[in-house]
Amino acid sequence: MSEINIYHFHYGHSVTNVARMAEVAGERFDIGQRVPEVSGEAFDLLTWYANWLALIEAEEGETLSEQPSMLKAEAADTFEATIPWNQLELAAVLFEKDGKPLGRNGPIRLYVPDGSSKCLNVKSIVTIRIGSEALSSVKDEASYGFKQTFSKDELFKK
Repeated sequence: MSEINIYHFHYGHSVTNVARMAEVAGERFDIGQRVPEVSGEAFDLLTWYANWLALIEAEEGETLSEQPSMLKAEAADTFEATIPWNQLELAAVLFEKDGKPLGRNGPIRLYVPDGSSKCLNVKSIVTIRIGSEALSSVKDEASYGFKQTFSKDELFKK
């Protein structure tokens, strides 16, 4: 099962997988409820985040008062989208189609209807970064495209 890296502005790096994300999110729904032209099983991104954060806070014995200001979704093909947190109200994570993992568009796909674009979506997500205002230059608009800069380690990765 594919790993998904989560980087949080306060709690750092953790690794999860699709099954665990869906379990933490709880309720599943047909993505067509939010994105009519798409089919498959999804979970609500903000519900997942609230439940995930509650688990982390319980482990750490502290409650985080600062709210995120942005989410950055990074795909396996170097496509990435940075989305202001206030545009994620209807964001959904597609993780199954016809009862099976997504396959070539997986492990997960993020849909953000009614944000600063009609329906921003990012397929093949392998990394999620959750940032705060202090770490972010995100304004009111989502930005997206293929990654333009690479580290030395990324260039020599096999």
